[in-house]
Amino acid sequence: MFMKNLPKYCPSCSSPLSVKRLQCETCETEVEGLYPLPPLSGLANEEQAFILNFIKASGSLKEMAKLMGVSYPTVRNRLNEIIEKIQTLETSQGAENG
Repeated sequence: MFMKNLPKYCPSCSSPLSVKRLQCETCETEVEGLYPLPPLSGLANEEQAFILNFIKASGSLKEMAKLMGVSYPTVRNRLNEIIEKIQTLETSQGAENG
């Protein structure tokens, strides 16, 4: 089954998008408001997949290196890049809401 990616930025002006409406598929209850997307949604698909695999590996960089077929330092560097990106997303989100 093909899943569409959640758009993160406005196709017109490139500003970050927010969630406006949520709907229950079972009873069709709707919740409306203006909610920011969580910082993890700002990561690329492959970065999100890395985080999921990292959690499944119980946070073991050694296990991640084995799963990915790369060296421990490569995994450590990749994790550091993602951490830095998450911190940047949190900072920018805080500034928008501040």
